Amino acid sequence: MSSNSLRIFRKWNRILHRDIGYFFFGLTIIYCISGIALNHKKDWNPNYDITYKDITITDSIDKSTVTKEWVLSLLKKYHEENHYKKYFFPDANTLKIFIDNGAVSVNMKSKEAYIEKITKRPFFFEINFLHYNPGKWWLWYSDTFCLGMIIIAISGLFIIAKSKNSLTKRGIWFIIAGLIVPVLALFLL
Repeated sequence: MSSNSLRIFRKWNRILHRDIGYFFFGLTIIYCISGIALNHKKDWNPNYDITYKDITITDSIDKSTVTKEWVLSLLKKYHEENHYKKYFFPDANTLKIFIDNGAVSVNMKSKEAYIEKITKRPFFFEINFLHYNPGKWWLWYSDTFCLGMIIIAISGLFIIAKSKNSLTKRGIWFIIAGLIVPVLALFLL
């Protein structure tokens, strides 16, 4: 490759690397934060915050005594009467009351009960939504992002030329080390 061709290659390589990096900066941060959140789904729910509140049932209760009015009076004690949707009996001992963003579960035999409330986790719900590819046009955009990341990765290899940190000197060892980790993961996991 002539020195003029090499100079033109390096110029366009830097331009592509820089401008694609700038363009996809925001989505890179979004996908990285979302990826960390989704990696830890066993530890927490990255989309929803779920809270439980134990409540007390003092009345004697069985299936025949439960009416909509009784349910509303129970909900009123906990300021949930305006959130009522419906109720049903999933089994002989359980009453389930659906409310906006949650439910009330009542064990009619033991009179143990709790209110479960579900709310979207701010910021994480939205970025995880994007991470799950919500629509066809977004699928195409995120595929374009992936291609952009490939270009950034490859062009980054050639940014530094003729130094002790270049691809053919120090860089190759970092590439090999970085490739060993996923290859080992495939065999060990």
